[in-house]
Amino acid sequence: MKTETIAPTADIEIENCGSLFLFRPNSEAAREHLEAHCGEATWFGGALVCEHRYAEDLAAALRDDGFAVE
Repeated sequence: MKTETIAPTADIEIENCGSLFLFRPNSEAAREHLEAHCGEATWFGGALVCEHRYAEDLAAALRDDGFAVE
């Protein structure tokens, strides 16, 4: 049986972990953008950690900057 790898459709995938959200970049450009614009952020397993109160604004800002966010 042949397995097929499906590329992510979004530049950044958001995972709701309750009180925290993980913003997982799927491209080098998305990762570099997050690193450049999020100051002294915390990263976990390749994803930017964001408090729930900032998640909606961060997602909107990323969309405004032209990134596809899911």
